[in-house]
Amino acid sequence: MGFQMIQKREIAPDIFQLRILAPLVAKAARAGQFVVVRADSVAERIPLTIMDVDAAEGFVDLVVQVIGTSTRKLCDIGQGNTVLDIAGPLGKPSDIPSKKTALVIGGGVGIAAIAPIAQALKKNGNSITAVLGARNRKYLILKDRINHMVDRLVCTTDDGSEGIRGTVTAGMDFLQNQKVRFDQGWAIGPTIMMKFVSQKAQSMGLPIWTSLNPIMIDGTGMCGGCRVMVNGKIRYACVDGPEFEGSLVDWDNLILRQKQFASQEKESFTICKGSKIDEANQ
Repeated sequence: MGFQMIQKREIAPDIFQLRILAPLVAKAARAGQFVVVRADSVAERIPLTIMDVDAAEGFVDLVVQVIGTSTRKLCDIGQGNTVLDIAGPLGKPSDIPSKKTALVIGGGVGIAAIAPIAQALKKNGNSITAVLGARNRKYLILKDRINHMVDRLVCTTDDGSEGIRGTVTAGMDFLQNQKVRFDQGWAIGPTIMMKFVSQKAQSMGLPIWTSLNPIMIDGTGMCGGCRVMVNGKIRYACVDGPEFEGSLVDWDNLILRQKQFASQEKESFTICKGSKIDEANQ
């Protein structure tokens, strides 16, 4: 049982592109949707945006950054071995317009999540500008892939090693200074990034969708772990989203809730890394 890992490659330090054989998921998936993955029977359920699919070959591509115990377990699975569970596609797909001017913004691993949206926008004849941001050029993943999908690409890095020095909002400032206007935007990345992008977009008069899949657990709305305040009302990211209008999200409440189990996660990851070291030395 399980789902075969048919390809794995490290595309940046501790960031892996995983190709998993899951024909039913590949056949049904649309841009903006996600899957929930478990590496083994004691691993956490990890929500991951679907980066790409091939319905004919029956595989899905996922991009995973090692940040804790369960992501470490998933990325340690060797090519040809199996992932225990992959459930999906889940969530509502992106509402893709036609023949509009669109801005897509990806930060860090969120670049992978923005890729299928850019691809769907291109298919519908939209004019697309992409802003990609990372800490440095080594983490500017999938740049060439996205460059083929969009009409204009702006890169930013925290250290200035490629493109504009600064965060993705510096890229937004650059476009605003050039009087570039957009009908619709999408932004996916760390929660704090999406907060500041949403604020910037609001000042530009730009409606922008943000994806909240990092806060999910079971992916079905039953656990309540992904609840978020949107326009003053409780919503559940896994079933009502994962995309929400950024200006309506209570970002401060969301960021506070994400820190709830930070110490336990750190302790678990320390134990996991120690186990890997012990195994390697045996």
